[in-house]
Amino acid sequence: MAMEYGHGYGREHGRTAGPGPRIPAALRAPFEARAWREFAYVLLSLPVSVVLFTWTVTMVSVGAGLLVTFLGIPVLAAALAGCRGFGVLERARARALLGIDVADPEPLRMRKPGAAAWIGATLKSGASWRHVVYALVQFPWAVFAFSVAVSFWTCGWALLSYPLWFWVFPAYAGQDGLQLYGDTHHSVYLDNPFEITVTALVGLVFTLATPWLVRALSTVDGLLVRGLLGPSPLSARVVELESDRGTVVDTAAADLRRIERDLHDGAQARLVNLAMDLGLAKEKLREDPRTAARMVEEAHGEVKTALQELRDLARGIHPAVLTDRGLDAALSAVASRCTVPVKVEVDLPARPAAAIEGIAYFTVSELLQNISKHSGARTASVDVWRAEDRLMLQVTDDGVGGADAARGSGLAGLAARLDAVDGILVVDSPAGGPTRATAELPWRQGG
Repeated sequence: MAMEYGHGYGREHGRTAGPGPRIPAALRAPFEARAWREFAYVLLSLPVSVVLFTWTVTMVSVGAGLLVTFLGIPVLAAALAGCRGFGVLERARARALLGIDVADPEPLRMRKPGAAAWIGATLKSGASWRHVVYALVQFPWAVFAFSVAVSFWTCGWALLSYPLWFWVFPAYAGQDGLQLYGDTHHSVYLDNPFEITVTALVGLVFTLATPWLVRALSTVDGLLVRGLLGPSPLSARVVELESDRGTVVDTAAADLRRIERDLHDGAQARLVNLAMDLGLAKEKLREDPRTAARMVEEAHGEVKTALQELRDLARGIHPAVLTDRGLDAALSAVASRCTVPVKVEVDLPARPAAAIEGIAYFTVSELLQNISKHSGARTASVDVWRAEDRLMLQVTDDGVGGADAARGSGLAGLAARLDAVDGILVVDSPAGGPTRATAELPWRQGG
């Protein structure tokens, strides 16, 4: 097998030359751009927090004092709006200097346009009041962080550079600089070696530790920004549930349309033809009994076909075997109808809730249909088990691969259906195969 190597030593000795020795992170930290960005964030926090704190305390106090009149409410709304404006600045500052990308909080929900509706929505918004809390909490923290960071940073570099003071500021170093003895210069370094060495070492320790201290301080700032200036977990969950509800509604509507189409184009059409054939057979019964008997026999075949189509349709909705015997028997029945030999293993301590069981059955059925239609596989397998509080499904085949849930295919719809119940679908299908589709569903015990 042909191999490519790097230049120099690696090429001559048949191996790639590795990277050179790297400076340890503890020694690199004072000179890294990240450390200086975090230090700049802490420095800027003090003036920003002073302005924000002053605005918040002043406006909220004035608004609260004016509540005895009608002017207090709009002043309070203006105070909250100003805090939200500062929140935009703080999120941008955290994004630029700390690399923290915090989403915007939930917008104001106004039922109708107008100033009164805006004031009411601002005062009712939990995000607005979280911005007020941020302004009150961040000010004392910014003072503390600024004092600690500047003190450690200044002391560290000052002590580390202490030996240079004898050259730059000899008078302030407690010496008269370089003393001249005849034709030679006697350095004061030789007079105080222990003091200079210990001072420089202490400064080195401070200098190396300061970036990590500043990082810890800026981490607290990041937590404040995330927790108080971003969307609340409850609000994000509500938005997610609303989206999931829309997905469930759309999926249910699509299922109803599919059922209606299958009934109209399949069983219903056959039953209409059956009624017409029986009507003709009834007319022929006395005139031509032999023809009537043949027509009745054909109608009997149509009845069997219509019943089979109705069974298949009912099986696609929620098969009776799933209700009566559970996932093991239902998935085995689905696997028996697949065009590829399928091995089914179900290892569950108990039956899950009916809704979860139905979604799991539908998921495996869809994946097996994809294998039958598109995979070109020779064998496939289905594994179902419980992992802590999750129901795990895995369908694998040795087909041609290339399946991608991001292309808007049936896999994308299946992923959306699973996401609506806090489920996950992961498809690993490299070109040439094999394909492995893994689904997770929340485990809820059946009654």
